[in-house]
Amino acid sequence: MRKHAVRIVGGDYRRTPIPVIDAPGLRPTPDRVRETLFNWLRHFWGGEFADKNVLDLFAGSGALGFEAASRGVAFVQMVERHGPAVENLRALRAKLRAEHVRVHSGDALHILERSQMRYDLVFLDPPFARDWLDRIWPLLPNVLAPEALVYVESESPVQAPEQYEILRQEKAGQVHYHLFRFAATQKTVNNAEPPGAQATRPQDSNPPT
Repeated sequence: MRKHAVRIVGGDYRRTPIPVIDAPGLRPTPDRVRETLFNWLRHFWGGEFADKNVLDLFAGSGALGFEAASRGVAFVQMVERHGPAVENLRALRAKLRAEHVRVHSGDALHILERSQMRYDLVFLDPPFARDWLDRIWPLLPNVLAPEALVYVESESPVQAPEQYEILRQEKAGQVHYHLFRFAATQKTVNNAEPPGAQATRPQDSNPPT
Protein backbone atom coordinates (compact mmCIF):
# COMPACT_ATOMS: atom_id res chain seq x y z
CA MET A 1 0.00 0.00 0.00
CA ARG A 2 1.19 3.53 -0.80
CA LYS A 3 2.22 5.53 2.25
CA HIS A 4 2.63 9.18 3.14
CA ALA A 5 3.35 10.70 6.54
CA VAL A 6 2.30 13.28 9.11
CA ARG A 7 4.46 14.45 11.98
CA ILE A 8 4.10 14.62 15.74
CA VAL A 9 3.85 18.32 16.52
CA GLY A 10 4.94 18.55 20.18
CA GLY A 11 6.57 16.85 23.14
CA ASP A 12 9.34 14.29 23.41
CA TYR A 13 8.70 12.81 19.95
CA ARG A 14 8.27 16.14 18.18
CA ARG A 15 8.84 16.04 14.39
CA THR A 16 8.81 12.23 14.31
CA PRO A 17 7.10 11.14 11.07
CA ILE A 18 4.04 8.91 11.37
CA PRO A 19 3.52 6.71 8.28
CA VAL A 20 -0.02 6.86 6.87
CA ILE A 21 -1.23 4.07 4.61
CA ASP A 22 -4.04 4.34 2.08
CA ALA A 23 -6.95 2.63 3.79
CA PRO A 24 -10.71 3.22 3.70
CA GLY A 25 -11.83 5.78 6.26
CA LEU A 26 -8.33 6.56 7.53
CA ARG A 27 -7.92 10.34 8.04
CA PRO A 28 -5.00 11.44 10.22
CA THR A 29 -5.92 14.42 12.37
CA PRO A 30 -4.12 17.43 10.80
CA ASP A 31 -1.19 19.05 12.59
CA ARG A 32 -3.05 22.30 13.25
CA VAL A 33 -6.04 20.49 14.75
CA ARG A 34 -3.80 18.40 17.02
CA GLU A 35 -2.01 21.52 18.18
CA THR A 36 -5.36 23.18 18.99
CA LEU A 37 -6.60 20.07 20.79
CA PHE A 38 -3.55 19.80 23.01
CA ASN A 39 -3.76 23.49 23.85
CA TRP A 40 -7.32 22.79 25.02
CA LEU A 41 -6.12 19.82 27.08
CA ARG A 42 -3.32 21.86 28.62
CA HIS A 43 -5.90 24.43 29.69
CA PHE A 44 -8.41 22.00 31.21
CA TRP A 45 -5.75 19.82 32.84
CA GLY A 46 -3.69 22.73 34.13
CA GLY A 47 -0.72 21.44 32.14
CA GLU A 48 -0.69 18.13 34.04
CA PHE A 49 -0.39 15.21 31.61
CA ALA A 50 1.75 12.76 33.59
CA ASP A 51 -1.10 11.16 35.55
CA LYS A 52 -3.50 10.72 32.60
CA ASN A 53 -4.57 7.46 30.92
CA VAL A 54 -5.70 7.76 27.30
CA LEU A 55 -7.77 5.54 24.99
CA ASP A 56 -7.40 6.04 21.22
CA LEU A 57 -10.39 4.00 20.11
CA PHE A 58 -10.01 4.23 16.31
CA ALA A 59 -6.27 4.69 16.23
CA GLY A 60 -5.69 4.54 12.46
CA SER A 61 -2.29 6.14 11.87
CA GLY A 62 -1.86 6.72 15.61
CA ALA A 63 -1.48 10.49 15.18
CA LEU A 64 -3.63 11.30 18.22
CA GLY A 65 -2.37 8.52 20.46
CA PHE A 66 1.32 9.10 19.73
CA GLU A 67 0.81 12.84 20.17
CA ALA A 68 -0.57 12.13 23.65
CA ALA A 69 2.34 9.78 24.40
CA SER A 70 4.76 12.45 23.23
CA ARG A 71 3.20 14.99 25.61
CA GLY A 72 3.97 12.73 28.58
CA VAL A 73 0.71 11.01 29.52
CA ALA A 74 1.05 7.96 31.76
CA PHE A 75 -0.50 5.40 29.41
CA VAL A 76 -2.02 5.17 25.92
CA GLN A 77 -4.16 2.27 24.75
CA MET A 78 -4.62 2.22 20.97
CA VAL A 79 -7.36 0.14 19.34
CA GLU A 80 -7.37 -0.61 15.62
CA ARG A 81 -8.81 -3.47 13.56
CA HIS A 82 -7.15 -2.88 10.15
CA GLY A 83 -4.19 -5.26 9.96
CA PRO A 84 -1.66 -3.12 8.05
CA ALA A 85 -2.49 -0.11 10.25
CA VAL A 86 -1.90 -2.23 13.39
CA GLU A 87 1.50 -3.28 12.02
CA ASN A 88 2.39 0.39 11.45
CA LEU A 89 1.36 1.32 14.99
CA ARG A 90 3.46 -1.45 16.53
CA ALA A 91 6.46 -0.60 14.36
CA LEU A 92 6.36 3.06 15.38
CA ARG A 93 5.90 2.19 19.04
CA ALA A 94 8.98 -0.02 18.85
CA LYS A 95 10.96 2.67 17.03
CA LEU A 96 10.08 5.24 19.70
CA ARG A 97 10.56 2.72 22.54
CA ALA A 98 7.25 3.99 23.83
CA GLU A 99 6.70 1.48 26.62
CA HIS A 100 3.68 3.43 27.89
CA VAL A 101 1.81 2.72 24.63
CA ARG A 102 -0.12 -0.48 23.96
CA VAL A 103 -1.70 -1.52 20.67
CA HIS A 104 -4.74 -3.80 20.55
CA SER A 105 -5.91 -5.36 17.30
CA GLY A 106 -9.65 -5.62 17.63
CA ASP A 107 -13.10 -4.09 17.65
CA ALA A 108 -13.82 -0.76 19.34
CA LEU A 109 -17.22 -1.76 20.69
CA HIS A 110 -15.82 -4.97 22.15
CA ILE A 111 -13.21 -2.96 24.06
CA LEU A 112 -15.89 -0.67 25.47
CA GLU A 113 -17.92 -3.66 26.61
CA ARG A 114 -15.15 -5.62 28.34
CA SER A 115 -12.41 -3.19 29.43
CA GLN A 116 -11.74 -2.85 33.17
CA MET A 117 -9.54 0.20 32.65
CA ARG A 118 -10.77 3.74 33.29
CA TYR A 119 -9.48 6.56 31.10
CA ASP A 120 -9.08 10.29 31.61
CA LEU A 121 -9.26 11.00 27.87
CA VAL A 122 -10.83 9.12 24.96
CA PHE A 123 -10.19 9.94 21.30
CA LEU A 124 -13.15 9.17 19.01
CA ASP A 125 -12.25 9.58 15.35
CA PRO A 126 -14.32 6.83 13.68
CA PRO A 127 -14.93 6.41 9.93
CA PHE A 128 -17.54 8.90 8.79
CA ALA A 129 -21.11 8.10 7.70
CA ARG A 130 -21.37 4.80 9.60
CA ASP A 131 -23.30 5.87 12.72
CA TRP A 132 -20.44 4.85 14.99
CA LEU A 133 -21.14 7.56 17.56
CA ASP A 134 -24.73 6.39 18.09
CA ARG A 135 -23.37 2.98 19.06
CA ILE A 136 -20.49 4.30 21.14
CA TRP A 137 -22.17 6.86 23.42
CA PRO A 138 -24.20 4.32 25.46
CA LEU A 139 -21.10 2.17 26.12
CA LEU A 140 -18.55 4.91 26.68
CA PRO A 141 -19.24 5.51 30.41
CA ASN A 142 -17.97 1.95 31.02
CA VAL A 143 -14.40 3.18 30.45
CA LEU A 144 -14.50 6.78 31.67
CA ALA A 145 -12.92 8.08 34.85
CA PRO A 146 -14.77 10.83 36.72
CA GLU A 147 -14.52 14.13 34.82
CA ALA A 148 -12.96 12.38 31.82
CA LEU A 149 -12.59 14.29 28.56
CA VAL A 150 -13.80 12.95 25.20
CA TYR A 151 -12.48 14.26 21.87
CA VAL A 152 -14.70 13.67 18.82
CA GLU A 153 -14.14 14.22 15.10
CA SER A 154 -17.15 14.03 12.80
CA GLU A 155 -18.52 15.15 9.44
CA SER A 156 -21.14 17.36 11.14
CA PRO A 157 -21.53 19.15 14.51
CA VAL A 158 -22.17 16.81 17.45
CA GLN A 159 -24.58 17.75 20.23
CA ALA A 160 -23.59 16.86 23.78
CA PRO A 161 -25.38 13.64 24.78
CA GLU A 162 -26.82 13.17 28.25
CA GLN A 163 -24.07 12.98 30.90
CA TYR A 164 -21.67 15.13 28.84
CA GLU A 165 -21.01 18.84 28.47
CA ILE A 166 -19.32 20.39 25.49
CA LEU A 167 -16.20 22.41 26.32
CA ARG A 168 -14.86 23.38 22.90
CA GLN A 169 -15.93 23.02 19.27
CA GLU A 170 -14.20 24.04 16.04
CA LYS A 171 -14.17 23.21 12.32
CA ALA A 172 -11.23 22.59 9.99
CA GLY A 173 -12.15 22.09 6.35
CA GLN A 174 -14.98 19.55 6.28
CA VAL A 175 -14.17 18.13 9.72
CA HIS A 176 -15.87 19.21 12.93
CA TYR A 177 -13.95 18.55 16.14
CA HIS A 178 -15.21 18.76 19.69
CA LEU A 179 -14.07 18.34 23.28
CA PHE A 180 -16.61 17.03 25.81
CA ARG A 181 -16.43 16.45 29.54
CA PHE A 182 -18.07 13.43 31.17
CA ALA A 183 -20.43 14.90 33.72
CA ALA A 184 -22.20 11.92 35.23
CA THR A 185 -24.24 12.73 38.32
CA GLN A 186 -24.19 9.25 39.80
CA LYS A 187 -21.47 8.06 42.19
CA THR A 188 -18.35 6.97 40.35
CA VAL A 189 -16.39 5.29 43.14
CA ASN A 190 -16.44 1.94 41.39
CA ASN A 191 -15.31 3.47 38.12
CA ALA A 192 -12.03 4.87 39.35
CA GLU A 193 -8.78 2.94 39.16
CA PRO A 194 -6.09 3.78 41.72
CA PRO A 195 -3.37 5.97 40.20
CA GLY A 196 -0.56 3.94 38.71
CA ALA A 197 -2.53 0.69 38.70
CA GLN A 198 -1.09 -1.75 36.19
CA ALA A 199 -2.94 -5.01 36.71
CA THR A 200 -5.97 -4.24 34.56
CA ARG A 201 -4.21 -2.48 31.72
CA PRO A 202 -5.13 -4.17 28.43
CA GLN A 203 -2.14 -5.68 26.68
CA ASP A 204 -1.34 -6.31 23.05
CA SER A 205 -3.13 -9.31 21.66
CA ASN A 206 0.11 -10.10 19.85
CA PRO A 207 2.96 -8.15 21.44
CA PRO A 208 6.21 -7.87 19.48
CA THR A 209 9.10 -10.09 20.43
